[in-house]
Amino acid sequence: MRHTLREIAELIGAQLSGPFEKVEVNGVASLGSAGAQDLVFIEDGKLLDAALESKAAAIIAPAGVAANGAGKPLLLVKSPRLAFVRAAAMLIEPSEAQLGVHPTAIVHKDAKLGLGAAVGAHTVVGRAVTIGARSRIGANVNIGANVVIGAECQVAANVTIYANTTLGDRVVVHAGAVLGSDGFGFVRDAATGKYEKFPQIGTLEIGDDVEIGANCTIDRGALEATTIGRGTKLDNMVHVGHNVRIGENVVIAAQTGISGSSVVGNGCIIGGQVGIADHVTIEDGAILGAQCGVPSGKVIRGAGVVFWGTPARPLKQHLKELATLAKLAEKGKK
Repeated sequence: MRHTLREIAELIGAQLSGPFEKVEVNGVASLGSAGAQDLVFIEDGKLLDAALESKAAAIIAPAGVAANGAGKPLLLVKSPRLAFVRAAAMLIEPSEAQLGVHPTAIVHKDAKLGLGAAVGAHTVVGRAVTIGARSRIGANVNIGANVVIGAECQVAANVTIYANTTLGDRVVVHAGAVLGSDGFGFVRDAATGKYEKFPQIGTLEIGDDVEIGANCTIDRGALEATTIGRGTKLDNMVHVGHNVRIGENVVIAAQTGISGSSVVGNGCIIGGQVGIADHVTIEDGAILGAQCGVPSGKVIRGAGVVFWGTPARPLKQHLKELATLAKLAEKGKK
């Protein structure tokens, strides 16, 4: 999509160098792959020469970079990477999507589709489902009864959304995700050793602007609700157990598992392959490094504090313990 640098500068709050307001760009790229109408970015002024030598039409660069004599227009901002993300959203054309309801889709007569909503091939939309305006549902999706999908959502192919799940506006769900399935809850009969299933009749509530990666699984609550807060991002293959409550603007990397009834506060960062046991509380702003293990009932507290290891503890403490073990091992060799 073609836009002038003036339009882009206004969108990202950039200072535009030189008389380049009417220059047009129609895409984004890396320095190495940029074409003559692409926009690129650099985060370090040391890369300015390389950017100027690229084929790019314009460069997003850190504020303070000397623009005098630059042969290309510079868009100077405080955070080039963030500005590039916002410019890309303006420039990248949306992929082609099925408009309306595909002839092979099965949509229940009681379902309601908002203006501009689309449903892909072989998708099944159940009873009393609501799909908001301009939302796009891919092929082979199964949507259970009483599901609510907000406006401008994107649900990719082969997603399953169980009954009584709610998605806010602008939610992105990637291929193969399963939302609202039963939690893993069983009660053991000590006399027989048999496990009997605890009722899994709760709901799943997903806030606005959430992104859910490919092949994620998020369980509904047992008797209440599993909740995912606004702006939270889940990488591929993340599992969220029943009754879990995840706050706003949380990021969770791949292959992490969060067990039932745990709470993750706002603004937390959780690395890959982290294991969180049941009834854990991760307070606002805590950071769990890759492959952390958090035992049942533990509270992780400390905004901006990095935790590591199993059981998870502050990184400084973890490194001291490793150093002590290394010294003991060396002594043992002597």
